Amino acid sequence: MLYQFYELQRAFLSSASAAASVAAQMLGNPRNPWGYNGFGPSAASALEVFSHAARSRGKPEFGLDTVEVDGKDYPVVESDVLHKPFGNLKQFRREGLPKDAPRLLIVAPMSGHYATLLRGTVERMIESAEVYITDWTDAKLVPLSEGRFDLDDYIDYVIEFLEHIGPGTHVMAVCQPSVPAFAATAIMAKDGNPARPATLTMMGGPIDTREGVTEVNEMATKRPLAWFRQNLIATVPAQYAGAGRKVYPGFLQLAGFMSMNLGNHIMSHYGMFKHLVAGDGESADATKDFYDEYLSVCDMTAEFYISTVDAVFQEHLLPRGLLTHRGERIDFDAVTDTAILCIEGERDDISGIGQTKAALDMVNNLPEEKRKYHMHPGVGHYGIFNGSKWRGQIAPIVEEWIAANGRKSLKAVA
Repeated sequence: MLYQFYELQRAFLSSASAAASVAAQMLGNPRNPWGYNGFGPSAASALEVFSHAARSRGKPEFGLDTVEVDGKDYPVVESDVLHKPFGNLKQFRREGLPKDAPRLLIVAPMSGHYATLLRGTVERMIESAEVYITDWTDAKLVPLSEGRFDLDDYIDYVIEFLEHIGPGTHVMAVCQPSVPAFAATAIMAKDGNPARPATLTMMGGPIDTREGVTEVNEMATKRPLAWFRQNLIATVPAQYAGAGRKVYPGFLQLAGFMSMNLGNHIMSHYGMFKHLVAGDGESADATKDFYDEYLSVCDMTAEFYISTVDAVFQEHLLPRGLLTHRGERIDFDAVTDTAILCIEGERDDISGIGQTKAALDMVNNLPEEKRKYHMHPGVGHYGIFNGSKWRGQIAPIVEEWIAANGRKSLKAVA
């Protein structure tokens, strides 16, 4: 009944949000004399903050119509180039991009948020590359007839997307998908697949969660898998296309995200309130934009969530060399020509320092010059791939790595 109770709560909050929005507009109307005394602006601002926090949200749009390069705006074309039940392959290409520009596949997390969480990542990389991104589908919208989706399926999707884009493609995996992207790279290398990545950049990924243990790691290890199945898995209700599917609901994931930094979220909303009272709409809008994205969540399949918790966080199969795909052990020594860049943030409280870097010790047959590690000072998890330090300091490192290791195609391994 968990999902049903949530739907009831969501319906109530949606109505309350609409009522609060109307009341805030009435108090803020210039013709309302109560809007000018000490109580009026404060009440209107409080109602607006509540209305924004409580409203229902769907899937956000990327909204990348133009991108500025060297002071000039270029139109951006967004399109879906491959459709799959659990996610599409989306392409972004700006006008004026050189014909020989690198192709980059950004593998977005399937961890509660939509791929639009990486809007800033995409926006920065389309300056210099033809960008593709995995646009995962909300699991509650996928009919049961489409079957299941677990970690093996995720790896299959990455391989199929790379084969669709073609040889010489570069890959950037942000956070959780570092594991399936790394696995796909090794599988394709062993098979001599010509579409295997030219480079693989992993950013804040949980390759070895025994290193730099964080609160996220502890939460995933201190309880048995049975607890996760009993307490975090729900059944999609009848009003959705995926009715009957077992999922880890987005609203539960969001509750976990919020609880980790509840004090910061409270202060952010208090800051929004103060900006609104002071009439600083621009600063308030910046906070609203962030939470419009952050509070937009989607469900993931139960089998993917459970298999990830088991393999990555509890059994540590990848760094132990025991991770399998379709029953066959994945051999990371097969990676010999995909240049690997690992990026971590000094203040990352989700994937601690050392977790991503561990990948460089698992590719024993990869030449040293094709391995690179970068730990960026002063940034947390989201700062690795979003914000001013990402745009001005981290993205250039990725671009240089791509340029140094790019090539049109790769010969199959004999």
